[in-house]
Amino acid sequence: MKRILVTTDLSANSKAALRFAIQLASQHDYQLTVYHAYKIMRPTSWKDSMFSSIERNETKIVRRELMKFVNSVSRSIGRSPHKILCVAKKDRHIDRSITDYAAQHQFDYICISRKGHGESLQLFGSTTTNLITRSEVPVITVPANYRRSKIDKIAYASDLMNLEDELKKVLDVSQHLDAKVELLHFKVPMSYLDDEKRFEKLNEELSAHNITPHYENLNYEQTLIANINKTIVSNKPSVMIMFTQQKRTLFEKLFLSSISAEYASMTKIPLLVFKK
Repeated sequence: MKRILVTTDLSANSKAALRFAIQLASQHDYQLTVYHAYKIMRPTSWKDSMFSSIERNETKIVRRELMKFVNSVSRSIGRSPHKILCVAKKDRHIDRSITDYAAQHQFDYICISRKGHGESLQLFGSTTTNLITRSEVPVITVPANYRRSKIDKIAYASDLMNLEDELKKVLDVSQHLDAKVELLHFKVPMSYLDDEKRFEKLNEELSAHNITPHYENLNYEQTLIANINKTIVSNKPSVMIMFTQQKRTLFEKLFLSSISAEYASMTKIPLLVFKK
């Protein structure tokens, strides 16, 4: 059974991740764990005994609020929350807490909500951006306005450089959800797809997996994100899958943004990001 770690800060925006995870679980046997990392500030003047008492009380309150959150979201969409596990953990470093817990407990995916219109993307990263660029566990980002619907079409964006490895992961997702896959690739000048034989071989391989290819010429007057969005609006997939290169130089981190992280900050559909 595959396992999904659904993160929440107990806000209204974070409900989207749980709604999406519940939809996944309705289409396949996924085990859901809702995870809330929280901080407790300690005034320097407090003694250890005083702080320990406050900490125990605050922990009880947080756990009650987490259960209330899960029950509220589940019941609002007509699902029973009794199979959803809840974990609350005190930690000052939220994104590190999430990645460490997911890796240590061998989760298959991390699912997190994010705000819309790109405000979550910062120079050194929001929690969502940090997860995408650092997590060993694949990350699903869900727009805050997501509403449940059947996942029946997956868009898979690829540069075709590591197709064999990527296809294994994409097909693992699509087969569990019984969803169609459409591959999206943007051609650039001198693309190896201009080699007709390679083009034919690629199409044969994709056809064997029932994957529909979409080859588009890259419009250089627009960003790659804009090129992708134009195709997404036309094809209307339920989910987008991307692969990201996490090992980048300091120069690349500062001046060349991660396309996956940037797209996650503005996409209107859930995005699943695998590490390359």
